[in-house]
Amino acid sequence: MTAPDAPRTPASAPDREAAAEMWAAYAAAYPEAVAACPDHTVEHFGDSARLADELLGLVLSGRKRATAELVADFLARGEGLPRIGSHWIACDGGGVPRAVLRTTELRVGPFTSADAAFAADEGEDDLSLASWQREHRRYWTRVSAARGATWSEDQDIVFERFTVVWPPHEATRPG
Repeated sequence: MTAPDAPRTPASAPDREAAAEMWAAYAAAYPEAVAACPDHTVEHFGDSARLADELLGLVLSGRKRATAELVADFLARGEGLPRIGSHWIACDGGGVPRAVLRTTELRVGPFTSADAAFAADEGEDDLSLASWQREHRRYWTRVSAARGATWSEDQDIVFERFTVVWPPHEATRPG
């Protein structure tokens, strides 16, 4: 994750028209996957254009196959929690949709419930649990403060594993 004192240029709003085109292409190729879970979100990783690009790069390289987000952040955006089989279109920092991700595993728990395997699957930094804890403390303190809240380690976190399902040259397995 980006250092806490690095300048933060917000990520651009997602290109909804391009995302709709990507979703339509995926839906045409994998109609059963879309029928099983027709809703999807369009978003980016992180809280800056730089972090969105960095984390998406890890996804597209195959190193990142998990993410974690505060339940409070979903609620603050007026969104429900993802479910197994749900999809999201991941955009880069410029708002360009780059991949469709599909949730394969979900768990809600406190910060202390993260383990070394999950930290490694997030694919960030040196892949260690200690690094995961350090960087996520910084990140969640920062994003909570940005919405006028205080983060604590006992807040619920959504631990999510995913696979890349579209476009075909980036996919880790079919939809």
